Amino acid sequence: MWSFLQTDLLLLILLCSYFSSALSSSLFTTSCQWQGQFHVNGMHKSGDVILGGLFPVHFFSSIPDLSFTSKPQQPTCHGFYVLGFRLAQTMAFAIDEINRNANCLPNVTLGYIVYDNCVNLGIGFHAALSLASGQEEQIMLDDTCVGNPPVLAIVGDSSSTASIAISNILGLYRVPMVSYFATCSCLSDRQRYPSFFRTIPSDAFQVRAMIQILKHFSWTWVGLLISDDDYGLHAARSLQSELSLSGEGCLAYFEVLPWDKDTDEIRRIVDVMKKSTARVVIVFAHESRMINLMEEVVRQNVTGLQWMASEAWTAAAVLQTPQLMPYLGGTLGIAIRRGEIPGLREFLLQIRPDLHHDKNFVNIMVNQFWEFTFQCRFAPAPAGWVEDGGVLCTGQEDLQNVDSELLDNSNLRPEYNVYKAVYALAYSLDDMLRCKPGRGPFSGNSCATLQTLEPWQLVYYLERVNFTTPFGDQVSFEENGDALPIYDVMNWLWLPDGSTKVQNVGEVKRSAFKDEELILDEDKIFWNFEFKKPPRSVCSESCPPGTHIMRKKGEPECCFDCIPCSEGKITNKSNSLECTSCPEDFWSNPQRNHCVPKKTEFLSYHEPLGICLTATSLLGTLICAVVLGIFIYHRRTPIIRANNSELSFQLLLSLKLCFLCSLLFIGRPRLWTCQLRHAAFGISFVLCVSCVLVKTMVVLAVFKASKPGGGASLKWFGAMQQRGTVLVLTSIQAAICTTWLASSSPVPHKNTQYHNDKIVYECAVGSTVGFAVLLGYIGLLAFLSFLIAFLARNLPDSFNEAKFITFSMLIFCAVWVAFVPAYISSPGNLADAVEVFAILASSFGLLVALLGPKCYIILLRPELNTKKAIMGRGIES
Repeated sequence: MWSFLQTDLLLLILLCSYFSSALSSSLFTTSCQWQGQFHVNGMHKSGDVILGGLFPVHFFSSIPDLSFTSKPQQPTCHGFYVLGFRLAQTMAFAIDEINRNANCLPNVTLGYIVYDNCVNLGIGFHAALSLASGQEEQIMLDDTCVGNPPVLAIVGDSSSTASIAISNILGLYRVPMVSYFATCSCLSDRQRYPSFFRTIPSDAFQVRAMIQILKHFSWTWVGLLISDDDYGLHAARSLQSELSLSGEGCLAYFEVLPWDKDTDEIRRIVDVMKKSTARVVIVFAHESRMINLMEEVVRQNVTGLQWMASEAWTAAAVLQTPQLMPYLGGTLGIAIRRGEIPGLREFLLQIRPDLHHDKNFVNIMVNQFWEFTFQCRFAPAPAGWVEDGGVLCTGQEDLQNVDSELLDNSNLRPEYNVYKAVYALAYSLDDMLRCKPGRGPFSGNSCATLQTLEPWQLVYYLERVNFTTPFGDQVSFEENGDALPIYDVMNWLWLPDGSTKVQNVGEVKRSAFKDEELILDEDKIFWNFEFKKPPRSVCSESCPPGTHIMRKKGEPECCFDCIPCSEGKITNKSNSLECTSCPEDFWSNPQRNHCVPKKTEFLSYHEPLGICLTATSLLGTLICAVVLGIFIYHRRTPIIRANNSELSFQLLLSLKLCFLCSLLFIGRPRLWTCQLRHAAFGISFVLCVSCVLVKTMVVLAVFKASKPGGGASLKWFGAMQQRGTVLVLTSIQAAICTTWLASSSPVPHKNTQYHNDKIVYECAVGSTVGFAVLLGYIGLLAFLSFLIAFLARNLPDSFNEAKFITFSMLIFCAVWVAFVPAYISSPGNLADAVEVFAILASSFGLLVALLGPKCYIILLRPELNTKKAIMGRGIES
């Protein structure tokens, strides 16, 4: 925010100075009067169309005395910057190349005016206004001001802060400005900077490129250091926003590097870095800020960090020293796209100073380069120069005999952007001048002409320019003035001999059809760590499948605990924020990373309980069959014929059905088994109990008939009446079952209430009332049989089965009275087992109690199986 206030204040001061000059001129003289003269280093070349350029040819500028006791002096530049001078020469080379190209701008000559901004906002702003206004020194004191013509467009500035200030003014007049080095994402605001373009990607893309690298190496816990200017602050804001949106990582710390060498503040920042668990440090700062920082890093011996460099210091040779490489070796950096410019070296070798220059700006820049390169001075030399052993420049020195960065064309990066910027302006101008009258884009379908060129007209064509450089890169501008982004990924290699090398290990680019794409050659990357592998930089290790993230209160979202999923929930991927529930028929495996089908549970033929009950049921059926065979074989014996042998056979058949119906309760429930099991059970037992009831009533009737006058009672208990009674009683149960099945039939049911991880297959009774009526009816008949048998228990033995019937009904009722609470409280398949056990127990009780004594007499005491013996027993008692 402070940098913006500084910029706005400077704009206000400069504008006021220009307006006050104009006002003074109109008030005090009728002639054109130049209130002040601003000296700038530069060079120029005439042409039909003039392009402007702003380049950092000097690194530093002196601050003038502002006491205002005398006329303030203008700031002076010092600290010659060879690479900045090469940028200016690259623009001159591109324009010279275009002028020699018959296919681009035929019959039109491009010229240029290039100024040195001295990496100073005020100087750069003055230079830009001079380019836009066209006034410099050639002033005639009459009604007309004559000077250099205004430029059609400007290539520059190099810094984001200067570009913001200059574009705020040039944008008002739609003068196009194409920057080769200003990366602040704020400059993509088309409303504030409508005529700003750039051939370098914005920091927004650089940030996304860094996030792609972080994602590639799974670095989620990083530190961020920035410079205190528009470049650093906007980069930090963009990085924080992108990390938040993508969820790819968190900032362990965020520190702003001071402008001056504030030792205490830098020490505090290094302490933060040292204590942090983050192993990756991203730095958006200029190399001068990095020098101060690294001095403290070396002093505290902070090693084991993986540095990530922004394009501002990726190629900084001043940091690639033997003292710093133990700390900075292995640095990964984002660099401007390297390009090739054929013929540039030969052009640079042709540079020659002007030995006859006056104090005009035209050749000062070249002469300053010559003096810096050959460590000499042109005559007249400064006082004492020759006396102190200084050499005078002759102008005949040979550039090929010196080791100058100017001629090293192996790593052309910002120069390549300058080259593309000049060609973008040239191709746009060419498209504009090739417009056919009547088919133009301007009002009335008009076209621009060479004599009436306006800067805003060039903006229209710049927005639509599209060409490919000889190096193969496509150049066009997006709707916000940004070029199609592409960056090289660089790695600082520390060689065994102690030398360093910055090598290209990949690229990040975006095309018109694809999002950001990262291409890395990991085999080439040098890692400055013991194991020569990428470091781990996470706040918390990834949560494995089967666990979910639990945020730590008050800490970044990358710091978390891993909590196992609860039963029935899973995560099948790492770092899940929450667990998902398994489908109804599935359950989580022990690792909680997959849903597996729930175990199904029912009374199975394959489990021990099911096998025992099945064997018992079949045993009872077999015994019934054996007893039936014995009775049939001995059917003519007195003990069989006594007390209605037909009922005994019916009882055996019904008991056999009771044993067999228990098998319907074993196995996976099906619709037909659910419907049949209770119906078969209810009808079979009613048939059985009906036979017992009729048998009991017959015993009582026979006893009464044996008394004088009691023969009439037997007529109601003939064979037909007995059959009819059994049939009627059984039909009532059949009607109950039919009504139950028709209204609310039992159905198979998957019950998950007993066990979360199991499915209990059971038969839902459907209508509880129907089931209760079925059981109640059986109980009613059993109680009546028990009551009648109990009343007849003391009859003479020769006519009496009442004791056995009483005992059998007592067993039967006891079993079924105990069954009800046991059935209700038993879960799942145990309920079926309880019901089967009750069926078998009551069936065996009836079989043993009613038919066991007869089998005993038939098989073991045949001497008692005679009419005389039976009658005798009765007489004896």
